[in-house]
Amino acid sequence: MIERNFYLQQIISKMWNGNIKVITGIRRCGKSTLLFDLFNSYLINNGTKEEHIIKIELDKRKYLKFRNPIYLCEYVENKINGTNDKFYLFIDEVQLTNIVKDEDSGIDVTIYDMLNELKGYKNLDCYVTGSNSKMLSSDIATEFRGRSSQIKVYPLSFSELYSYKNIDKRELLDEFMEFGGMPGLINITNDNDKKEYLKNLYNEIYIKDLVEHGKIRREDVLDEMLNYLASQISSLTNSSNIANSINVKSSVKIDDGLITRYLNQLEDAFLISKAKRYDVKGKKYFDYPNKYYYCDLGLRNARLNYRQNDPGHIMENIIYNELIRLGYSVDIGVVEDRRNGLKKQKEIDFIVNYFDKRIYIQSALRMNEEEKANNELDSLKITGDFFKKIIIRNDISKTFYDDFGIMHVSLLDFLLGNVELF
Repeated sequence: MIERNFYLQQIISKMWNGNIKVITGIRRCGKSTLLFDLFNSYLINNGTKEEHIIKIELDKRKYLKFRNPIYLCEYVENKINGTNDKFYLFIDEVQLTNIVKDEDSGIDVTIYDMLNELKGYKNLDCYVTGSNSKMLSSDIATEFRGRSSQIKVYPLSFSELYSYKNIDKRELLDEFMEFGGMPGLINITNDNDKKEYLKNLYNEIYIKDLVEHGKIRREDVLDEMLNYLASQISSLTNSSNIANSINVKSSVKIDDGLITRYLNQLEDAFLISKAKRYDVKGKKYFDYPNKYYYCDLGLRNARLNYRQNDPGHIMENIIYNELIRLGYSVDIGVVEDRRNGLKKQKEIDFIVNYFDKRIYIQSALRMNEEEKANNELDSLKITGDFFKKIIIRNDISKTFYDDFGIMHVSLLDFLLGNVELF
């Protein structure tokens, strides 16, 4: 089992903070394993008795009666009442609970009402996870309305895979760029079997969830959108561009509003993530175009049936995912070049914010040509400020600073956490 210490430490830091801990993320990214295996082991190893961890897995037959939230609440209360001992409540697939009527008041009762009641007990700490076509994990977090602490879980990172596999870093990077980091791939050794797993995961889980949860009627439009977004990762686009691309192939025209709604649903399902453009000198956001990144490159490549190999865009997507995983706020930078009497917009791949701190990052697959090197460096040199500037490169093995004070970082060092960004 991969020790996902990055997320485990987040859970540990939120223990007994008075909120319900909600573990969110795309389906099959390892949320249940994190809670029921890794965090459970941590508690046992640190002196918690097994009987003080109340586990309710609502997708298992033995727990079906607890889909009634009132029964669940009463069961937990009977366990924790009359003692000062500390208890932990784990609920998996929380979205499977029903809405029931309280017999005395006739009021509808949900699991969120019951958990809010349970979290009032000083000797109980509550944790939940879950998502399916009935409710996405983003919906579950929203239902608690400020009474929860979120732990956002992503597919396996490069460093998590490396700590587990411990193979040649370059070999693993090639594998990561092709197959991504879905945990279900760990014990699959054959490449064709990996591809089949990812295709089935995409079609049988994610698309079905989107169609059912979002009540999507135009599956043909969703299908074309997913193809478009997969082929356009790390490229600027907007709803109009997507609609125009689909309308070329469709006899029934669609509007931007439908595309925007579907995009929001894809984000809510954690399948894609949107990065907005920010004007560095004007200090404002642009409404459009934006960039969209896939949460996992293996899923993206499976969507395209492994036909489109564009390592530069894939590398940019990987860097974005790592920055988001680390908890940073990430935008696309735009800086206006007014030299030589002209006004020209230049792009900075990422503006990375961490509270009141900021850095600029460029992604460069290689900088072996002078023109390419100048283009990558130029947008960083004209920002007019003194925030740290970094170029992450796949063609160097060691970190160094150039004559302009710009930090050149190896992609592998960045992904392995060997670089101090802030």
